[in-house]
Amino acid sequence: MMALRTPRRAVSAVFLFNGALFGVWASRIPAFKTRFDLSEDMLGLLLLCLALGAILSFPVAGGLIDRLGALRVTRWTAMAYLAALLALPLAPSVPVLAAVLLLFGATHGAMDVAMNGWAAEVERHLARPTMNFFHAMFSLGAGLGAGAGYLAVQSGLAPVAHFWLAGGAVAVLTLPFAWIAWHSARSGGGAVFALPRGPLVLVGLIAFSASIGEGAMADWSAVFLATELSVTEAQAALGYAVFSVAMVAMRLAGDRAVQWMGPVRTARLFGAVAALGVVTAVAGGTFWLALAGFALMGLGYAVIVPLAFSRAANDPDVSPGRALASVATLGYGGMLLGPPVIGFVAAATSLQVALLLLAGFALLIVALAARLRTP
Repeated sequence: MMALRTPRRAVSAVFLFNGALFGVWASRIPAFKTRFDLSEDMLGLLLLCLALGAILSFPVAGGLIDRLGALRVTRWTAMAYLAALLALPLAPSVPVLAAVLLLFGATHGAMDVAMNGWAAEVERHLARPTMNFFHAMFSLGAGLGAGAGYLAVQSGLAPVAHFWLAGGAVAVLTLPFAWIAWHSARSGGGAVFALPRGPLVLVGLIAFSASIGEGAMADWSAVFLATELSVTEAQAALGYAVFSVAMVAMRLAGDRAVQWMGPVRTARLFGAVAALGVVTAVAGGTFWLALAGFALMGLGYAVIVPLAFSRAANDPDVSPGRALASVATLGYGGMLLGPPVIGFVAAATSLQVALLLLAGFALLIVALAARLRTP
C-alpha cells in the first residue's frame, strides 16, 4: 500500500473523496425537499446556509495553509467533512438541517482550498501541468457519488443508510492515501483572512462564473428534471451524473488542450460551449435534450476553474495559500452561493428563467479570459 502512495495519487485520492461526498449529497436533494416539504425559496435558504459556511471557511483555510501546511489542513478538514455528511440525514428538523448544512459547507470549502494548495505543490514538484487531472478526479468522484444516488433511489435506500454506506466506503478507499510523507511549505505569516485584490479579483470572477454553473448542476439539475420535465426521481438523479462524466472526460484532456491553445483561447472557447449548453438544456423541452445540454455545460466548465487556480498559484505578488484562498472565495463561492440565488429567482419567476442566468455568466468567462494569462 505504501508503494502506491505517490504524491500524484495521494492528491488524486483526496480530490476524488471531496467530489464523491458532494455528489452523494447532491443526488438526494429531492429526497430532502420531499421529506421536509420544502418550497423552492425555502430550499434556496437552506442552500444559502451551505454557501455561507463555505464562504466563511475559504479565507480562514488559506491562512491556515500558510501557517500549518496544505497537507495537514487537508487531512483535518477531510475528517470533519465526512462527519458533516453523515450527520445530514439525521437532522430531525429544518433548523437542525440548516445548521448541519452550514458545517457541511464549511468543511467542504476548507478542504477544497487545502487540497488545491497541496495540488499546486505537487504540480510544481512534478514540473508539468496536472491541475486539470486533479480536478478530473473531483468530477469523477462527484459523478460516482451521483451515480450511487441513482442506485440508492432505485433500491429504495433511505438517505441515512445511503449516506453512511457511501461515505464510509469512499473514506476507506481514498483517505489512507492522504497519509503520505510530504513536506508542505509554510509561510507562517500574513493575515488569517485572505480576500482577493488586484488582478486576482477578475481571476476569481472567472472562477465564480464557472462555479456558479457547477453549483447549479449539483443542486438544481435533479430538481429541474423532476419539476419542469416531470421525469422520475431516479431519472432526475442522472442529470448531475451526465454533467460530471462530461467534466471528467474534458478534464482528463484539459492539460493537453491548455498546452495546445494556451489558457486564454481555451477559456474563450469553452466558455462559449458552456453558454450553448445552458440554452440547450433549458430551452430544449425534452429529457434527452436536457441531458445533452448538461453534457455541453460539463465540457465547457471543465477547464475554467483549474485554469483560474493555476493562475492564482503562480501569482507573482501573493503567497500560494493566500492566492488560492482569495480566488476560491469568489470562485467556489459561486458554486455554493449561486444555487440559493437561483432558488430565489426561480420563486419570483421560474426555474427556467433562473437557470438561463448561467448563460450570461458563461459569456462573462469569454469576456475576461485574457486575465488568465500569467504576468
